[in-house]
Amino acid sequence: MPNSLVELFTADYWTSFFSENLSTWNIFVNLLDILVVWFLIYKLFQLVRGTKADQLIKGVAVFIGIWIVAELIGLHTLSWLMNHVITYGVIAAIVIFQPEVRRGLEHLGRTTLFKTSKKEARDDERMIIAFDKAIQYMSKRKIGALVTIQRNTGLDDYIETGIDLDADISGELLINIFIPNTPLHDGAVIIKNGKIAAASAYLPLSDSMLIPKEFGTRHRAAVGISEVSDAVTFIVSEETGGVSITLNNDLLHDLSQEEYLTILKRELIPVAEKDKKTLLQSFIDGFSRGGK
Repeated sequence: MPNSLVELFTADYWTSFFSENLSTWNIFVNLLDILVVWFLIYKLFQLVRGTKADQLIKGVAVFIGIWIVAELIGLHTLSWLMNHVITYGVIAAIVIFQPEVRRGLEHLGRTTLFKTSKKEARDDERMIIAFDKAIQYMSKRKIGALVTIQRNTGLDDYIETGIDLDADISGELLINIFIPNTPLHDGAVIIKNGKIAAASAYLPLSDSMLIPKEFGTRHRAAVGISEVSDAVTFIVSEETGGVSITLNNDLLHDLSQEEYLTILKRELIPVAEKDKKTLLQSFIDGFSRGGK
């Protein structure tokens, strides 16, 4: 393996990497080593997306890029400076972002490498039934609601702005939360890992000029969270009772019961072919989608 990161970008390293002096087993081990490192980097980016650490990681990546270029073309003073900035910057980041680091380690401890998702699919089906019950009740009575379902992108920064609940999902509880003039009705409910993680949470408002003028703060918040994460969010309009869904920076509004149920099932329930998907397969699928 290379003595420094810069060697990965030199022709001599890759020539020696595949040289005849190396056995097939050594080449396999080296390739596996590189794949594991890139997998860990991918999971790190996936973990911090949508959090305060996201911008930090991007900034570190820029510094590393400048350092590699400086090393390759021989800018020794700039390389020395970047090396010290990166070294001490990592230490500072660990101190500043200690809560995020702790959450990341806790998340890693809860992760299992190989697991089936049949139980998760059944839980997701029950969750969607609860959503439908709440949506139908609130839509008919024009009770405003905003519910965000976390997927791959972490939403802990937004969960912290609300009231912690960690409650089982039920239609009755969702209805009760959004009843007007109750303590938790203002703001968003955030769903995480099949639980109501928080209520009365604040989401980022979108500045998009493409949002129709008739939509208010709830819809702008729903679009805003879809701009910074892969979350699925549904909204019930307080003015019209109309149902909308945001995902992937899109706003789908005035949906019928059949339409919003189709979207929620498509986005939240694993398909039958993925019932035995492993973490590695999930990574491959995510990488493929990210490359499109």
